[in-house]
Amino acid sequence: LMRPLQGCRGRGVVVGTVTLCLAAGWALQTPGGVSLLVPQPNINATVAQNILLSVEYSCQGVATIEWKHVSSWGTTSIVEWRSGNYVNISTVYKDRVTAFENGSIQLRNVGMRDAGYYFVTVTEEHGTNAYGTIIVNVYEIIYEDLHFVAVLFAFLAAVSAILICFMWLCNKSLHLFQKKTTHKLTASTTEEIELETIEC
Repeated sequence: LMRPLQGCRGRGVVVGTVTLCLAAGWALQTPGGVSLLVPQPNINATVAQNILLSVEYSCQGVATIEWKHVSSWGTTSIVEWRSGNYVNISTVYKDRVTAFENGSIQLRNVGMRDAGYYFVTVTEEHGTNAYGTIIVNVYEIIYEDLHFVAVLFAFLAAVSAILICFMWLCNKSLHLFQKKTTHKLTASTTEEIELETIEC
C-alpha cells in the first residue's frame, strides 16, 4: 500500500520539476519578439526632394531604433532613439531628419550623396533584433540639358517657319511666272491668228 503512494509521489515530483523547468524557460524567453515591415524597399527621388523612409515595427517591450546610411562614401549613423525616450540625431543630419514613433524617418532636401542603402535596426529590450533595408536612388535634374533642348526646339521651329515662308514665296513666284508666260503665249497666239486672218 505504501509503494504505490511513494511511486505516485515520485512521479508527481518529476512532473512538477519538468513543469517548473518549462515555466522558467518560458519566462526567460523573449515575450513576443520584434517584427519589422518595410512597405517600400526602393525609393527614387530627385535632388532637393523630401523622402520618407517608411517602416513599421511591433514589439511588446521597449524598442531602440537605429538608422544607418551606407554608400560609396562610407557608413554614416543617422539617428538612434528609444521609443518614448531620447532621440540622438547625427550632426551631419541634424537639420534634415525627422524621426517618427513607428520607426520611420523623413529625410529633407536630398542630394546625390544621399543615394545608397539605408539600414534600420529595431532592438527590443530583451535583445531580439529585426532588420530592414531601403535602397534610395537620387537623380539630378540637369537644367543645362533642358535649356539646350528648349533652345534647339525654338531654333528648329524658327527654321521650319522660315522654310515654310520661303516655299510659299517660291510657289507664289512660280504661279505668277506661269501666269505671265501663259498670258504672253496667249497674246502671241492671238497675234499670229490676227496676222493669218489679215493675210487671208
